[in-house]
Amino acid sequence: MILKGAEIGRYLARPDPTRPALLVYGQDAMRVALKRAEAVKALVGPGAEEEMRLTRIPGADLRKDPAALLDAVKAVGFFPGQRVVLVDDTPDAAAPAVASALGEWRAGDAVIVVAAGALGKSSALRKLFEPHPAAVTAPIYDDPPSEDEIERWLRDAGLREVPRDAMRDLMALSRALDPGDFRQTVEKIGLYKHGDTSPLTSSEIALLAPATIEAEVDALIDSVAEGRAREFALLMRRIEGQGTAPVTLCIAALRHFRALHAGASDPGGPGAGFSRLRPPVFGPRRDRMIRQAQDWGMRALEDAIHQLIETDLTLRSSSRAPAMAVMERMLLRLCMMPRGGR
Repeated sequence: MILKGAEIGRYLARPDPTRPALLVYGQDAMRVALKRAEAVKALVGPGAEEEMRLTRIPGADLRKDPAALLDAVKAVGFFPGQRVVLVDDTPDAAAPAVASALGEWRAGDAVIVVAAGALGKSSALRKLFEPHPAAVTAPIYDDPPSEDEIERWLRDAGLREVPRDAMRDLMALSRALDPGDFRQTVEKIGLYKHGDTSPLTSSEIALLAPATIEAEVDALIDSVAEGRAREFALLMRRIEGQGTAPVTLCIAALRHFRALHAGASDPGGPGAGFSRLRPPVFGPRRDRMIRQAQDWGMRALEDAIHQLIETDLTLRSSSRAPAMAVMERMLLRLCMMPRGGR
């Protein structure tokens, strides 16, 4: 049986223990590892290793000792309960050993879970699993997790009250982070909300999400975008003392003002524009940037971007002008600029 689309996530969350084997493969090693770990946990539960109901075999070892898999599948466990033999990083050369174990498999034997990397159509493992009447094949694609998967992870983390706004932000975050980082973020949110029955908020997600820009630089660019000249001077001295390069500040400012321009020019409004950015902007940060985009207006933002690009070229040229002074003057000019939205 070959799983497709949403079937993959649903099956791996609750695999059928009466089927002899499961093949999980894909290009992204982290996604494959997360999915096969989810399937194994669903089959044998959290205490399987301590109860010796989970046997791990490196796939490369099966070339030297092909009988090891069949021996593990047929072994009788000391503790009662479902058993699994996990074959990791399985090469095509291990297909004969897997085929032998599949042919000898009987009800009550350990379920075989085979994890592999990218497999082409001519792969021996795929040719073994895909036409098999009882084995299951789960190809893992480089797609972000579905809403159903995220909801299941949230439930596993103990979170029940997740409003639509918070779920929208989590979906956006899942598209911006690697699968492992996102899963860890969900677990961190679960720990943060442990014992707290109030609904999850966008502010809490923003607080616990991995940072995408240094906080001090972020605060400086916000002071420029919001015209807070008094705060700008203090923040500029602090950042200069940290040794931040002028080009780094220019890149951060360009990134921010281009994001504001994307929001201001989006037909669906700034909120829709910020959701389409990579990484997306969400939570209180999105609300703040919406206000900034509305305050500036599209034309004024275009002028600001043009001036930042010219400054960037100056910083990278052979000019003898002091680079940090050039950058500070540019940011201060933006801080004092009239805004198109006013």
